[in-house]
Amino acid sequence: MLLALLGVLVFVGLGVWQLERRVWKLDLIARVDQRIHAPAVAAPGPESWSGMTAAGYEYSHVRLAGRFMDGANTLVQAVTELGGGYWVLTPMRTDRGFVVLVNRGFIPQERKAEFESEGSGSSAPATIDGLLRVTEPGGGFLRNNDAAGNRWYSRDVAAIAAARGLTGDVAPYFVDAQASGIDSWPRGGLTVVSFRNSHLVYALTWFTLAAMLAFALARLAIGGRGRQG
Repeated sequence: MLLALLGVLVFVGLGVWQLERRVWKLDLIARVDQRIHAPAVAAPGPESWSGMTAAGYEYSHVRLAGRFMDGANTLVQAVTELGGGYWVLTPMRTDRGFVVLVNRGFIPQERKAEFESEGSGSSAPATIDGLLRVTEPGGGFLRNNDAAGNRWYSRDVAAIAAARGLTGDVAPYFVDAQASGIDSWPRGGLTVVSFRNSHLVYALTWFTLAAMLAFALARLAIGGRGRQG
């Protein structure tokens, strides 16, 4: 009896926790939506990096000005609404002196060789607007990044910077470039911003279990009194 009562309290507590998580998730979604649609601001420099968190900076609308470092592309496997292919990550040496990996967008599988060998020498000045993204260390689902074999499954900023021999201050984030038009490659603007929010369903599940267990306890209690009478 006491164990069942404890179970009711646990289920209720889990339901309340899920409601609290739902409030947090809705606040996160609102903050991210505000960042995405805000005017572009200068990408954070070295003075801000030590205090950067995903909660505080992910999906911020930022602007970079500088020059792309030609011949330093990294192709990261990707699946988008356009099919399977690669993200093209190219380091940009900003006018402020630090380096940022820019995800210039998606290319299909058949253009891989073209972008692996793209560029030589210094590039022209460029200005990029896009969304700040936190690094994706390690690799993708069941596949680890292989720097030696030049096979990449996630946008791991530190590993890519080391593999490409980038020197100086390298930002601990990358930037997804905004849409670049439907007739050019790489194709930018394909960032998917989605947050799973099933906390209300989970809360109702826990509350339902609590109610069922409480009902069973009540039936037992009523039955016990009936037998005593």
